[in-house]
Amino acid sequence: MGNAATRPDFWETAAGVAVARFRLAATVRRWDRGRDAWADAYTSFYTVWTWRSLAANVAGSVSLGEPLVVHGTLRVREREWDRDRERDRPLQGEGEGGGGGGLAAPPAPGGDSGGGAHQPRRWVTAEIDAVAVGHDLTRGTSAFRRVSQAKPLLNTPTGATSP
Repeated sequence: MGNAATRPDFWETAAGVAVARFRLAATVRRWDRGRDAWADAYTSFYTVWTWRSLAANVAGSVSLGEPLVVHGTLRVREREWDRDRERDRPLQGEGEGGGGGGLAAPPAPGGDSGGGAHQPRRWVTAEIDAVAVGHDLTRGTSAFRRVSQAKPLLNTPTGATSP
């Protein structure tokens, strides 16, 4: 659960598969006994990936700042930008698993890595391959509109002969 931190980006792959991606901000809240109130702790950011009909529906339904519930598979990866090779690549032995947070934005190509001319820059990404995305109804209301998929006409015999 969290808030949409960016508007969804939507595109289709060369194979015609719909893809949408957005960032989700999730802030941990803790009970502060001294103030007798809830207080915000830290915020983690996740890149949410959606595919096919979910991607199209996310692109048409999600706006910046809206409270969302996302269900899917979390992947945490350590990445590396190698300036000499001008590419982003996963580190060897990277694993997938739980956790979150500890994120840094990827470096801009050609930017200073802060560690010398030949040291690659490393960062951690947390991504969710979503299977479901919806509005958090504990924080507001929503109106559902079913999307009807076009169905191909079946070529059924009618008993008439064609010329």
